[in-house]
Amino acid sequence: MNRLCVCLMLLLLPVPALAQGHGAADSPEMRKLDFLAGEWQGEGWVEFVPGQRRTARVKEVAQKKVGGGVLLLEGVGKARLPGKDEDSVVHDAFALVWYDDAAKRFRMLAWRAGGGGAIDADITAGDKSLVWGFRDPRAGQIRFTIRLDEAGRWFEIGEVSGDGTAWRKFFEMTLQRAK
Repeated sequence: MNRLCVCLMLLLLPVPALAQGHGAADSPEMRKLDFLAGEWQGEGWVEFVPGQRRTARVKEVAQKKVGGGVLLLEGVGKARLPGKDEDSVVHDAFALVWYDDAAKRFRMLAWRAGGGGAIDADITAGDKSLVWGFRDPRAGQIRFTIRLDEAGRWFEIGEVSGDGTAWRKFFEMTLQRAK
């Protein structure tokens, strides 16, 4: 009899976890990010120092994972650098986005090659738009705004502000859906 009780308990323990995961996957909040799903390609530029703009070819992949409960974002940008005969990776980033039901807000953890660990970003999803940002100890407040433009392209800008009120654009990219 004790063995039967133990077996039943072991079989029933995963049920709440499955129900919880299913709820997150079916979340209307997560569906706000469906517009990003797919493979995207295009061009972008970055200008860390005003007047010194670098362009790159960019590929972004956005995949819904764990039944739509998490959005995986992976971006790679390549450009020909001075003195090089082949393209070099100039942008390499990875992020996970999910809706935290308990906190009633989106969460994002992002990483970029060569740069200081994980970024725990503030994020807001709107109608075919996504705004995310974080505080950088060197530059101040940084924010990125992604939206689908009238042609259905992924249009993104990056801005920086030292005081949180005056913003300077330092990044822009436009991508076409490839898949």
